[in-house]
Amino acid sequence: MQGAKRALKPQQDWAIRFWLDREHRLRDRAMFDLAIDSKLRGCNVVKVKIGDLVSGGRGRSRAIVVQQKTARPVQFELLEPARGSLLAWFECRGGALDDYAFRSRIDHGDHISTQQYARLVDEWVTAIGLRREDYGAHSLRRTKASIIYKQTGNLRAVQILLGHTKIEGTVRYLGVDIEDALALAEGTEV
Repeated sequence: MQGAKRALKPQQDWAIRFWLDREHRLRDRAMFDLAIDSKLRGCNVVKVKIGDLVSGGRGRSRAIVVQQKTARPVQFELLEPARGSLLAWFECRGGALDDYAFRSRIDHGDHISTQQYARLVDEWVTAIGLRREDYGAHSLRRTKASIIYKQTGNLRAVQILLGHTKIEGTVRYLGVDIEDALALAEGTEV
């Protein structure tokens, strides 16, 4: 499939979490939770360091990462489930604050590759019966942003969370159309 990969629906998101837990995939659960909460591109998820996510032995509730594509910082929240899975992973794997959160099997000083990350995402989505042609690593970036937009209709908030510089890009990214605008207008009484 060419074009944008779909965002996960909340029930698909939880199905993947359940599958990862059932399969005892601690690292993958931490990676999945980070990807969903952070709304980062895959190239940034794989480069996150332990110190970006942990401070004083506790999981940070907010973190900042400089995006590879734009070289601009973006701030994101980490909800309790993500903090818990990340801390469990770090306790299991060990490591220092300046180590990558998800290190390469080949070179322990390096991070996993974006290709490996994409393979993992393919495995996760197919494990719950989704077509890999419809979903990919970028689906994880889109998931929470799409849910926030659907719940609030707040394009500006989503723009900030994704680190987009122009609102038009966020409109295209979310696939906002005239039907969305009319539905919001119809639900607003003045």
